[in-house]
Amino acid sequence: MTAGRLFRAQDRTATSWRNGGGVTREVAAGPAGAGLDDFAWRVSLADVAAGGPFSSFPGVDRVITVVEGPGMELTVDGTPHTVAEPYAPFPFSGDAVTECRLLGGPLVDFNVMTRRATTTARVRTEREAFSVAPEEGTEALVIVLAGTATATTTDAKGDATATATAPTDASPAGTADALAPIAANGDALAPAAANGLAGTALDRYDAVLLSGGETGAFRVDGVAAVVTLTPAGT
Repeated sequence: MTAGRLFRAQDRTATSWRNGGGVTREVAAGPAGAGLDDFAWRVSLADVAAGGPFSSFPGVDRVITVVEGPGMELTVDGTPHTVAEPYAPFPFSGDAVTECRLLGGPLVDFNVMTRRATTTARVRTEREAFSVAPEEGTEALVIVLAGTATATTTDAKGDATATATAPTDASPAGTADALAPIAANGDALAPAAANGLAGTALDRYDAVLLSGGETGAFRVDGVAAVVTLTPAGT
């Protein structure tokens, strides 16, 4: 596995919604440091406590996935859609007038937003070993939605090396750590000896961002989402 950037769940800051219906935690966005007005893509997790209208995002495509809770009904430009199956991505337009009705209580959802003029996104889920190798000019974000995952030394079909304890030092909120492979004795391994990033353990909601030319292999004990981000028109 070659280089990537690790985003630990424990480092995220919660931002309250203006309508008081929930909070959002940004996982990653591009370009780095982009805000709500100038992102090309943005990935986040939301704790939804109450139903209500969604904010309008003109020119933005969205994909929402229920991670925890009984689900919701989204009425998109007057058409109702039941979004209740866990880990099943639901795409819709950020231009649309969208209302949310919770089906039985609070929930957690996983959100992907892309600026239509610049970026497209494809979201899939994985429950077994898999590999990711974004092409030049694209990016791929892997996030653990349930359980845990481990970066491995081989492709998805090969045998993984032993799991190592992940680094515990928290980085400033909104920053990414370089993935640090750890030996059995707790010492950091040199990149060549560690076969890149192998051995890094990912807990729930931890994420890894890979850019074009980088590769990653993961063994999942639970569910992971893979978001492939491609320049628009390619």
